[in-house]
Amino acid sequence: MRASGVLMPVFSLPSHYGIGCFSREAYEFIFRLEEAKQKYWQILPLGPTGAGDSPYAPLSSFAVNPYFIDPIVLVRKGLLDRHDFSTRDFGIDPRYIDYGRLFERRSELLRIAYRGFSPTLDFKNFTASNAGWLDDYSLFMAVKEHFHHVSWSEWDKDIMLRKQDALDRYREMLNDDIEFYKWEQYELSLEWMALKHHANAHGIEIIGDLPIYTALDSADCWANSYLFMLDRNKRPLSVAGCPPDDYAPKGQLWGNPIYNWNSIRRHSYRWWVSRIQHNFRLYDIVRLDHYRGFDSFYSIKSGETTAVNGRWIAGPGLPFFNYVDKKIGKKRYIAEDLGFIDDSVREMITKNGLPGMKVLQFAFGGDDSEYLPHNYIKNCIVYTGTHDNDTSRGWFANLDREKRHWFRSYTGRTDIAGDTVAAEMIRLAESSIADTCIIPIQDWLNLGSDSRINVPGTAQGNWRWRMTYSEFTKRLADRMAEMSEMYGRTEWLKK
Repeated sequence: MRASGVLMPVFSLPSHYGIGCFSREAYEFIFRLEEAKQKYWQILPLGPTGAGDSPYAPLSSFAVNPYFIDPIVLVRKGLLDRHDFSTRDFGIDPRYIDYGRLFERRSELLRIAYRGFSPTLDFKNFTASNAGWLDDYSLFMAVKEHFHHVSWSEWDKDIMLRKQDALDRYREMLNDDIEFYKWEQYELSLEWMALKHHANAHGIEIIGDLPIYTALDSADCWANSYLFMLDRNKRPLSVAGCPPDDYAPKGQLWGNPIYNWNSIRRHSYRWWVSRIQHNFRLYDIVRLDHYRGFDSFYSIKSGETTAVNGRWIAGPGLPFFNYVDKKIGKKRYIAEDLGFIDDSVREMITKNGLPGMKVLQFAFGGDDSEYLPHNYIKNCIVYTGTHDNDTSRGWFANLDREKRHWFRSYTGRTDIAGDTVAAEMIRLAESSIADTCIIPIQDWLNLGSDSRINVPGTAQGNWRWRMTYSEFTKRLADRMAEMSEMYGRTEWLKK
Protein backbone atom coordinates (compact mmCIF):
# COMPACT_ATOMS: atom_id res chain seq x y z
CA MET A 1 0.00 0.00 0.00
CA ARG A 2 1.54 3.29 -1.11
CA ALA A 3 1.51 5.99 1.57
CA SER A 4 3.60 8.85 2.90
CA GLY A 5 4.45 10.45 6.20
CA VAL A 6 6.54 12.98 8.04
CA LEU A 7 9.61 12.61 10.24
CA MET A 8 9.25 14.96 13.20
CA PRO A 9 10.60 14.42 16.75
CA VAL A 10 8.20 15.15 19.59
CA PHE A 11 10.79 17.48 21.12
CA SER A 12 10.74 19.55 17.89
CA LEU A 13 7.08 20.51 18.24
CA PRO A 14 6.38 24.13 19.16
CA SER A 15 5.23 24.85 22.71
CA HIS A 16 5.48 27.49 25.41
CA TYR A 17 7.39 25.14 27.70
CA GLY A 18 10.88 25.10 26.16
CA ILE A 19 10.46 21.78 24.35
CA GLY A 20 7.82 19.96 22.33
CA CYS A 21 5.56 17.79 24.47
CA PHE A 22 2.26 15.88 24.51
CA SER A 23 0.39 19.16 24.43
CA ARG A 24 -2.22 20.89 22.27
CA GLU A 25 0.46 21.50 19.65
CA ALA A 26 0.95 17.73 19.19
CA TYR A 27 -2.78 17.31 18.55
CA GLU A 28 -2.67 20.19 16.07
CA PHE A 29 0.28 18.56 14.30
CA ILE A 30 -1.80 15.42 13.86
CA PHE A 31 -4.67 17.52 12.50
CA ARG A 32 -2.29 19.02 9.93
CA LEU A 33 -1.01 15.55 8.96
CA GLU A 34 -4.60 14.48 8.39
CA GLU A 35 -5.24 17.56 6.24
CA ALA A 36 -2.05 16.74 4.33
CA LYS A 37 -3.31 13.17 3.69
CA GLN A 38 -0.30 11.67 5.40
CA LYS A 39 -0.47 8.17 6.86
CA TYR A 40 2.57 8.15 9.17
CA TRP A 41 4.13 10.28 11.87
CA GLN A 42 7.67 9.03 12.46
CA ILE A 43 9.26 10.15 15.72
CA LEU A 44 12.60 9.62 17.47
CA PRO A 45 12.98 7.56 20.68
CA LEU A 46 10.87 8.89 23.58
CA GLY A 47 13.23 7.86 26.39
CA PRO A 48 14.55 10.19 29.12
CA THR A 49 17.85 11.74 28.05
CA GLY A 50 21.04 12.11 30.05
CA ALA A 51 24.36 13.81 29.35
CA GLY A 52 24.52 14.85 25.70
CA ASP A 53 20.71 14.96 25.41
CA SER A 54 20.64 12.14 22.85
CA PRO A 55 17.46 10.04 22.62
CA TYR A 56 19.73 7.22 21.40
CA ALA A 57 21.48 7.07 24.79
CA PRO A 58 18.47 7.11 27.13
CA LEU A 59 18.50 6.64 30.90
CA SER A 60 16.02 3.79 30.37
CA SER A 61 14.92 1.64 27.44
CA PHE A 62 11.36 1.60 28.81
CA ALA A 63 10.70 4.99 30.41
CA VAL A 64 9.48 8.14 28.64
CA ASN A 65 11.07 11.58 28.90
CA PRO A 66 9.33 13.62 31.65
CA TYR A 67 9.97 16.80 29.63
CA PHE A 68 7.06 15.64 27.44
CA ILE A 69 4.44 16.04 30.21
CA ASP A 70 1.97 18.79 29.28
CA PRO A 71 1.63 21.32 32.15
CA ILE A 72 -1.87 22.27 30.99
CA VAL A 73 -3.06 18.68 31.59
CA LEU A 74 -1.74 18.99 35.15
CA VAL A 75 -3.69 22.25 35.55
CA ARG A 76 -6.87 20.49 34.43
CA LYS A 77 -6.25 17.78 37.00
CA GLY A 78 -5.85 20.38 39.74
CA LEU A 79 -2.19 19.51 40.31
CA LEU A 80 -0.81 22.83 39.07
CA ASP A 81 -1.88 26.44 38.85
CA ARG A 82 -1.00 28.35 35.68
CA HIS A 83 1.05 30.72 37.81
CA ASP A 84 3.31 27.77 38.73
CA PHE A 85 4.77 27.73 35.22
CA SER A 86 3.79 31.06 33.62
CA THR A 87 6.54 32.75 35.65
CA ARG A 88 9.19 30.09 34.88
CA ASP A 89 11.67 30.57 32.06
CA PHE A 90 12.12 27.29 30.18
CA GLY A 91 14.13 28.97 27.42
CA ILE A 92 13.29 32.05 25.38
CA ASP A 93 14.42 30.84 21.95
CA PRO A 94 11.45 29.33 20.07
CA ARG A 95 13.80 27.62 17.58
CA TYR A 96 16.26 25.81 19.86
CA ILE A 97 15.88 23.84 23.11
CA ASP A 98 17.88 24.96 26.13
CA TYR A 99 18.41 21.62 27.90
CA GLY A 100 20.35 23.15 30.78
CA ARG A 101 17.47 25.45 31.66
CA LEU A 102 14.95 22.64 31.26
CA PHE A 103 16.94 20.44 33.63
CA GLU A 104 16.86 23.17 36.26
CA ARG A 105 13.22 24.24 35.89
CA ARG A 106 11.08 21.34 34.69
CA SER A 107 11.73 19.00 37.63
CA GLU A 108 10.80 21.76 40.08
CA LEU A 109 7.46 22.14 38.33
CA LEU A 110 6.71 18.42 38.32
CA ARG A 111 7.58 18.15 42.01
CA ILE A 112 4.92 20.78 42.74
CA ALA A 113 2.36 18.77 40.76
CA TYR A 114 3.31 15.50 42.46
CA ARG A 115 2.68 16.98 45.91
CA GLY A 116 -0.98 17.32 44.99
CA PHE A 117 -1.31 13.78 43.63
CA SER A 118 -3.10 11.06 45.59
CA PRO A 119 -2.48 7.47 44.43
CA THR A 120 -5.48 5.94 42.70
CA LEU A 121 -6.36 2.36 41.87
CA ASP A 122 -5.39 3.06 38.27
CA PHE A 123 -1.96 4.30 39.39
CA LYS A 124 -1.47 1.21 41.53
CA ASN A 125 -2.45 -1.04 38.61
CA PHE A 126 0.01 0.81 36.36
CA THR A 127 2.89 0.41 38.79
CA ALA A 128 2.09 -3.27 39.33
CA SER A 129 1.81 -4.12 35.63
CA ASN A 130 5.05 -2.26 34.81
CA ALA A 131 7.01 -3.31 37.87
CA GLY A 132 9.45 -5.34 35.76
CA TRP A 133 11.14 -2.14 34.60
CA LEU A 134 9.51 0.65 36.62
CA ASP A 135 10.80 -0.46 40.03
CA ASP A 136 14.42 -0.46 38.87
CA TYR A 137 14.05 2.75 36.89
CA SER A 138 12.43 4.74 39.71
CA LEU A 139 15.02 3.54 42.23
CA PHE A 140 17.80 4.30 39.74
CA MET A 141 16.55 7.87 39.23
CA ALA A 142 16.04 8.48 42.94
CA VAL A 143 19.55 7.28 43.80
CA LYS A 144 20.99 9.21 40.85
CA GLU A 145 19.37 12.37 42.19
CA HIS A 146 20.70 11.56 45.67
CA PHE A 147 24.24 11.45 44.24
CA HIS A 148 23.73 14.76 42.39
CA HIS A 149 23.06 13.10 39.02
CA VAL A 150 26.51 11.59 38.49
CA SER A 151 26.77 8.29 36.63
CA TRP A 152 25.94 5.17 38.67
CA SER A 153 29.55 4.05 38.19
CA GLU A 154 30.48 6.88 40.60
CA TRP A 155 27.98 5.98 43.34
CA ASP A 156 28.98 4.38 46.62
CA LYS A 157 30.18 0.87 45.87
CA ASP A 158 27.45 -0.98 47.79
CA ILE A 159 24.60 0.57 45.80
CA MET A 160 26.61 0.66 42.58
CA LEU A 161 26.97 -3.13 42.86
CA ARG A 162 23.36 -3.50 44.05
CA LYS A 163 24.13 -5.17 47.36
CA GLN A 164 20.82 -6.27 48.89
CA ASP A 165 21.23 -4.33 52.14
CA ALA A 166 22.03 -1.18 50.14
CA LEU A 167 18.99 -1.66 47.92
CA ASP A 168 16.77 -2.06 50.97
CA ARG A 169 18.29 0.98 52.66
CA TYR A 170 17.90 3.31 49.69
CA ARG A 171 14.36 2.11 48.97
CA GLU A 172 13.38 3.09 52.49
CA MET A 173 15.36 6.33 52.57
CA LEU A 174 14.22 7.56 49.15
CA ASN A 175 10.69 6.17 49.12
CA ASP A 176 8.96 9.47 48.31
CA ASP A 177 11.40 10.21 45.46
CA ILE A 178 10.86 6.71 44.08
CA GLU A 179 7.09 7.28 44.07
CA PHE A 180 7.61 10.62 42.32
CA TYR A 181 9.44 8.94 39.44
CA LYS A 182 6.71 6.30 39.21
CA TRP A 183 4.08 9.05 39.07
CA GLU A 184 5.95 10.77 36.23
CA GLN A 185 5.82 7.60 34.13
CA TYR A 186 2.17 7.06 34.98
CA GLU A 187 1.29 10.57 33.85
CA LEU A 188 3.37 10.18 30.68
CA SER A 189 1.64 6.91 29.87
CA LEU A 190 -1.80 8.51 30.19
CA GLU A 191 -0.85 11.49 28.04
CA TRP A 192 0.99 9.55 25.33
CA MET A 193 -1.68 6.87 24.96
CA ALA A 194 -4.34 9.58 24.66
CA LEU A 195 -2.28 11.25 21.93
CA LYS A 196 -1.64 7.97 20.12
CA HIS A 197 -5.35 7.07 20.27
CA HIS A 198 -6.15 10.49 18.79
CA ALA A 199 -3.63 9.92 15.98
CA ASN A 200 -4.99 6.46 15.18
CA ALA A 201 -8.57 7.74 15.25
CA HIS A 202 -7.59 10.26 12.57
CA GLY A 203 -5.90 7.68 10.37
CA ILE A 204 -2.33 8.45 11.47
CA GLU A 205 0.00 5.64 12.52
CA ILE A 206 3.01 6.25 14.75
CA ILE A 207 6.41 4.95 13.68
CA GLY A 208 8.61 4.68 16.76
CA ASP A 209 12.34 4.12 17.02
CA LEU A 210 14.03 1.41 19.08
CA PRO A 211 17.75 2.17 19.67
CA ILE A 212 19.72 -1.07 19.55
CA TYR A 213 22.02 0.01 22.39
CA THR A 214 21.51 1.57 25.79
CA ALA A 215 23.70 4.09 27.57
CA LEU A 216 26.18 2.86 30.17
CA ASP A 217 24.59 5.35 32.55
CA SER A 218 21.14 3.79 32.39
CA ALA A 219 18.78 1.86 34.61
CA ASP A 220 19.07 -1.06 32.16
CA CYS A 221 22.82 -1.37 32.58
CA TRP A 222 22.80 -0.84 36.34
CA ALA A 223 19.93 -3.23 37.08
CA ASN A 224 20.57 -5.91 34.45
CA SER A 225 24.34 -6.30 34.25
CA TYR A 226 23.97 -9.85 32.86
CA LEU A 227 22.87 -8.24 29.57
CA PHE A 228 26.23 -6.62 28.93
CA MET A 229 29.93 -7.36 28.62
CA LEU A 230 30.98 -5.96 32.01
CA ASP A 231 33.70 -6.93 34.48
CA ARG A 232 33.04 -7.78 38.13
CA ASN A 233 33.06 -4.07 39.00
CA LYS A 234 30.48 -3.41 36.27
CA ARG A 235 32.95 -1.63 34.00
CA PRO A 236 32.57 -2.23 30.24
CA LEU A 237 34.96 -4.77 28.74
CA SER A 238 34.15 -3.52 25.25
CA VAL A 239 32.01 -0.81 23.68
CA ALA A 240 30.09 -0.22 20.46
CA GLY A 241 31.00 1.75 17.38
CA CYS A 242 31.60 1.62 13.62
CA PRO A 243 34.77 0.76 11.70
CA PRO A 244 36.69 3.35 9.67
CA ASP A 245 35.23 4.39 6.30
CA ASP A 246 35.53 7.25 3.81
CA TYR A 247 33.47 9.52 6.06
CA ALA A 248 35.19 8.66 9.36
CA PRO A 249 38.85 7.58 8.82
CA LYS A 250 39.17 6.57 12.49
CA GLY A 251 35.71 5.04 12.70
CA GLN A 252 33.03 6.02 15.18
CA LEU A 253 33.48 5.28 18.89
CA TRP A 254 29.95 5.35 20.30
CA GLY A 255 30.88 4.08 23.77
CA ASN A 256 27.67 2.11 24.49
CA PRO A 257 28.27 -1.16 26.38
CA ILE A 258 28.20 -4.26 24.18
CA TYR A 259 25.54 -6.93 24.75
CA ASN A 260 26.47 -10.34 26.11
CA TRP A 261 24.25 -12.26 23.69
CA ASN A 262 25.25 -15.65 25.11
CA SER A 263 23.96 -14.61 28.52
CA ILE A 264 20.84 -13.03 27.00
CA ARG A 265 20.13 -16.27 25.13
CA ARG A 266 20.50 -18.31 28.36
CA HIS A 267 17.85 -16.03 29.89
CA SER A 268 15.51 -16.77 26.95
CA TYR A 269 15.86 -13.23 25.55
CA ARG A 270 13.54 -12.15 28.36
CA TRP A 271 14.64 -8.50 28.54
CA TRP A 272 14.56 -8.05 24.78
CA VAL A 273 11.11 -9.64 24.45
CA SER A 274 9.79 -7.29 27.15
CA ARG A 275 11.43 -4.32 25.50
CA ILE A 276 9.95 -5.05 22.07
CA GLN A 277 6.50 -5.75 23.55
CA HIS A 278 6.70 -2.44 25.40
CA ASN A 279 7.60 -0.58 22.21
CA PHE A 280 4.60 -2.02 20.41
CA ARG A 281 2.37 -0.70 23.16
CA LEU A 282 3.78 2.75 22.42
CA TYR A 283 3.93 2.63 18.61
CA ASP A 284 2.17 1.07 15.63
CA ILE A 285 5.41 0.35 13.75
CA VAL A 286 8.91 0.01 15.20
CA ARG A 287 12.07 1.05 13.39
CA LEU A 288 14.94 -1.20 14.49
CA ASP A 289 17.94 1.07 14.82
CA HIS A 290 21.31 -0.33 13.58
CA TYR A 291 19.64 -3.48 12.32
CA ARG A 292 22.92 -4.95 11.13
CA GLY A 293 23.99 -5.21 14.81
CA PHE A 294 21.61 -8.15 15.19
CA ASP A 295 23.57 -10.01 12.51
CA SER A 296 27.05 -8.95 13.62
CA PHE A 297 28.27 -5.98 15.62
CA TYR A 298 31.50 -4.01 15.87
CA SER A 299 33.19 -4.37 19.24
CA ILE A 300 35.98 -2.08 20.47
CA LYS A 301 38.06 -2.90 23.53
CA SER A 302 37.36 -0.53 26.41
CA GLY A 303 40.03 2.14 26.73
CA GLU A 304 40.61 2.58 22.99
CA THR A 305 40.48 6.21 21.87
CA THR A 306 39.36 5.44 18.31
CA ALA A 307 37.36 2.69 16.56
CA VAL A 308 40.30 1.57 14.40
CA ASN A 309 41.12 -1.58 16.38
CA GLY A 310 37.62 -3.04 16.74
CA ARG A 311 36.40 -6.40 15.47
CA TRP A 312 33.16 -7.88 14.16
CA ILE A 313 31.36 -10.38 16.41
CA ALA A 314 28.38 -12.52 15.45
CA GLY A 315 25.03 -11.31 16.79
CA PRO A 316 21.89 -13.33 17.60
CA GLY A 317 20.69 -13.36 13.98
CA LEU A 318 17.48 -14.93 12.69
CA PRO A 319 16.97 -17.29 15.69
CA PHE A 320 16.46 -14.19 17.84
CA PHE A 321 13.75 -12.75 15.59
CA ASN A 322 12.09 -16.16 15.20
CA TYR A 323 11.95 -16.48 18.99
CA VAL A 324 10.50 -12.98 19.43
CA ASP A 325 7.85 -13.65 16.77
CA LYS A 326 6.93 -16.87 18.53
CA LYS A 327 6.51 -15.05 21.87
CA ILE A 328 4.66 -11.90 20.77
CA GLY A 329 3.48 -12.63 17.22
CA LYS A 330 4.39 -11.04 13.91
CA LYS A 331 4.76 -7.29 14.19
CA ARG A 332 5.50 -4.42 11.82
CA TYR A 333 9.14 -3.36 11.77
CA ILE A 334 11.41 -1.18 9.66
CA ALA A 335 15.04 -2.31 9.35
CA GLU A 336 17.51 0.56 9.64
CA ASP A 337 19.96 -0.96 7.17
CA LEU A 338 22.18 2.04 6.46
CA GLY A 339 25.97 2.00 6.56
CA PHE A 340 28.07 -1.11 5.98
CA ILE A 341 25.67 -3.87 4.89
CA ASP A 342 26.92 -7.25 3.67
CA ASP A 343 25.15 -10.23 2.11
CA SER A 344 24.50 -11.81 5.50
CA VAL A 345 22.56 -8.76 6.68
CA ARG A 346 20.65 -8.57 3.39
CA GLU A 347 19.69 -12.24 3.74
CA MET A 348 18.38 -11.63 7.28
CA ILE A 349 16.31 -8.67 6.09
CA THR A 350 14.87 -10.73 3.21
CA LYS A 351 14.02 -13.73 5.39
CA ASN A 352 12.37 -11.46 7.96
CA GLY A 353 10.45 -9.78 5.14
CA LEU A 354 11.24 -6.32 6.50
CA PRO A 355 11.35 -3.08 4.54
CA GLY A 356 14.77 -1.41 4.54
CA MET A 357 15.63 2.27 4.21
CA LYS A 358 16.65 4.26 1.14
CA VAL A 359 18.12 7.73 1.69
CA LEU A 360 18.26 10.01 -1.33
CA GLN A 361 21.14 12.06 0.02
CA PHE A 362 23.31 8.95 -0.21
CA ALA A 363 22.45 8.40 -3.88
CA PHE A 364 24.40 11.02 -5.77
CA GLY A 365 28.01 9.94 -5.70
CA GLY A 366 28.37 9.51 -9.43
CA ASP A 367 27.81 5.73 -9.53
CA ASP A 368 24.84 3.38 -9.79
CA SER A 369 24.01 3.57 -6.10
CA GLU A 370 21.39 1.35 -4.46
CA TYR A 371 19.89 4.61 -3.12
CA LEU A 372 18.98 5.89 -6.60
CA PRO A 373 15.21 5.56 -7.13
CA HIS A 374 15.46 3.36 -10.23
CA ASN A 375 17.10 0.66 -8.07
CA TYR A 376 14.36 0.51 -5.41
CA ILE A 377 11.99 -2.33 -4.72
CA LYS A 378 8.45 -1.73 -3.50
CA ASN A 379 9.08 -3.06 0.01
CA CYS A 380 11.24 -0.21 1.25
CA ILE A 381 10.98 3.19 2.94
CA VAL A 382 12.41 6.16 1.06
CA TYR A 383 13.64 9.27 2.89
CA THR A 384 15.16 12.45 1.55
CA GLY A 385 17.29 12.34 4.70
CA THR A 386 17.11 11.13 8.29
CA HIS A 387 17.71 12.78 11.67
CA ASP A 388 21.45 12.15 11.14
CA ASN A 389 21.50 13.94 7.78
CA ASP A 390 21.66 17.60 6.93
CA THR A 391 18.48 19.12 5.53
CA SER A 392 18.23 18.72 1.76
CA ARG A 393 18.90 22.42 1.28
CA GLY A 394 21.95 22.26 3.54
CA TRP A 395 23.13 19.03 1.88
CA PHE A 396 23.04 20.59 -1.59
CA ALA A 397 24.87 23.70 -0.40
CA ASN A 398 27.73 21.50 0.77
CA LEU A 399 27.92 19.22 -2.28
CA ASP A 400 31.01 19.43 -4.45
CA ARG A 401 30.67 20.51 -8.07
CA GLU A 402 30.83 17.00 -9.52
CA LYS A 403 28.02 15.66 -7.30
CA ARG A 404 25.84 18.68 -8.03
CA HIS A 405 26.29 17.99 -11.74
CA TRP A 406 25.35 14.31 -11.21
CA PHE A 407 22.21 15.32 -9.28
CA ARG A 408 21.14 17.76 -12.00
CA SER A 409 21.84 15.20 -14.73
CA TYR A 410 19.84 12.49 -12.96
CA THR A 411 16.83 14.72 -12.36
CA GLY A 412 17.05 16.40 -15.77
CA ARG A 413 16.80 19.73 -13.98
CA THR A 414 19.76 21.95 -14.88
CA ASP A 415 18.14 24.87 -13.05
CA ILE A 416 18.18 23.22 -9.59
CA ALA A 417 19.50 25.62 -6.92
CA GLY A 418 19.54 25.88 -3.15
CA ASP A 419 16.00 27.22 -2.84
CA THR A 420 14.47 24.53 -5.10
CA VAL A 421 16.46 21.38 -4.27
CA ALA A 422 14.28 20.30 -1.31
CA ALA A 423 11.16 20.32 -3.48
CA GLU A 424 12.92 18.24 -6.14
CA MET A 425 14.17 15.73 -3.55
CA ILE A 426 10.63 15.39 -2.18
CA ARG A 427 9.30 14.81 -5.69
CA LEU A 428 11.94 12.11 -6.34
CA ALA A 429 10.98 10.34 -3.11
CA GLU A 430 7.21 10.63 -3.54
CA SER A 431 7.28 9.50 -7.19
CA SER A 432 9.52 6.49 -6.52
CA ILE A 433 8.31 2.88 -6.50
CA ALA A 434 8.88 2.64 -2.72
CA ASP A 435 5.65 1.77 -0.91
CA THR A 436 6.39 4.23 1.88
CA CYS A 437 7.83 7.73 1.66
CA ILE A 438 8.87 9.65 4.80
CA ILE A 439 9.96 13.29 4.52
CA PRO A 440 11.59 15.26 7.38
CA ILE A 441 9.45 18.29 8.16
CA GLN A 442 12.49 20.55 7.63
CA ASP A 443 12.52 19.62 3.92
CA TRP A 444 8.87 20.48 3.54
CA LEU A 445 9.73 23.81 5.20
CA ASN A 446 12.77 24.27 2.90
CA LEU A 447 15.13 24.95 5.82
CA GLY A 448 18.93 25.04 5.82
CA SER A 449 21.71 23.43 7.83
CA ASP A 450 20.91 25.38 10.99
CA SER A 451 17.74 23.27 11.26
CA ARG A 452 19.30 19.79 11.17
CA ILE A 453 18.67 17.53 14.16
CA ASN A 454 22.02 15.82 14.68
CA VAL A 455 25.61 15.86 13.42
CA PRO A 456 26.99 12.35 14.06
CA GLY A 457 30.32 12.28 15.85
CA THR A 458 29.73 15.61 17.62
CA ALA A 459 28.81 15.82 21.29
CA GLN A 460 27.35 19.31 21.55
CA GLY A 461 24.55 21.30 19.93
CA ASN A 462 22.39 18.39 18.76
CA TRP A 463 18.71 17.40 19.31
CA ARG A 464 17.73 21.06 19.77
CA TRP A 465 15.83 22.16 16.65
CA ARG A 466 12.16 23.08 16.93
CA MET A 467 9.44 24.06 14.50
CA THR A 468 7.79 27.40 15.19
CA TYR A 469 4.05 28.00 15.45
CA SER A 470 3.69 29.72 12.08
CA GLU A 471 5.41 27.13 9.88
CA PHE A 472 3.10 24.12 9.36
CA THR A 473 0.37 26.03 7.60
CA LYS A 474 -2.84 24.99 5.86
CA ARG A 475 -1.19 26.01 2.60
CA LEU A 476 1.71 23.61 3.22
CA ALA A 477 -0.69 20.81 4.22
CA ASP A 478 -2.58 21.30 0.94
CA ARG A 479 0.68 21.10 -1.02
CA MET A 480 1.63 17.88 0.78
CA ALA A 481 -1.81 16.41 0.05
CA GLU A 482 -1.55 17.35 -3.63
CA MET A 483 1.84 15.62 -3.89
CA SER A 484 0.59 12.47 -2.17
CA GLU A 485 -2.46 12.31 -4.44
CA MET A 486 -0.40 12.92 -7.57
CA TYR A 487 1.85 9.94 -6.86
CA GLY A 488 -0.80 7.50 -5.67
CA ARG A 489 -0.08 7.68 -1.95
CA THR A 490 -3.65 8.27 -0.77
CA GLU A 491 -5.40 5.06 -1.86
CA TRP A 492 -5.38 3.90 1.78
CA LEU A 493 -7.91 6.65 2.55
CA LYS A 494 -10.53 4.78 0.49
CA LYS A 495 -10.28 1.58 2.54
